[in-house]
Amino acid sequence: MIGIIDYGMGNLFSVSKALERMNIPYQLGERPYQIEDCDGYILPGVGAFPDAMKALHEHGFIDFIHRKINENFPFYGICLGMQLLFERSEEGGITAGLGHFPGNIVRFSDKDENGDAYKVPHMGWNRLNIHQPDQPLFTDVLEDYVYFVHSYVVETKDTSILYATADYHRQVPAIVGRGNVVASQFHPEKSGSAGVKLLENFCKTMVKQ
Repeated sequence: MIGIIDYGMGNLFSVSKALERMNIPYQLGERPYQIEDCDGYILPGVGAFPDAMKALHEHGFIDFIHRKINENFPFYGICLGMQLLFERSEEGGITAGLGHFPGNIVRFSDKDENGDAYKVPHMGWNRLNIHQPDQPLFTDVLEDYVYFVHSYVVETKDTSILYATADYHRQVPAIVGRGNVVASQFHPEKSGSAGVKLLENFCKTMVKQ
């Protein structure tokens, strides 16, 4: 059973429908006790980082997330849910994150290293560059196109957590991971066959059945 953390800022409909299509049982939880006994967890997210951290606190999920990660439960962060797993964000002022991964969340510059302008937010389809193909998450996953929507991006010096990147006028961390925790900046549930396979691999390979 997959527990989907519902703190009022997630793309719950598309995530839950994707799991339904794969016949993967799930439970939505607005409070920790509602999903306490699940076998793995998904933290979706859409919106602003400070609002999301406030909502997680108000719903009682901060300590719950730390505990489940420390107890080695499989955990998947999606889009803003990935960013929340880092140390801090500059969105709307400096806000502390959950701190599972080292690094900061910064706004895309609107110019590349050559000074040429580009569009922010990063919105659309970009190809994955997989750096750690031996990870169970990538079983039968090709370097296909996946769907991004974000104005802020991860900056980290720890290259060991970079499972995959994408090119958008710079190297964008697309999938990060360490141990039982993985996360994607793009929306796997909206990313066609590649995204669906990633979710399926998380649910059926990383999560105990």
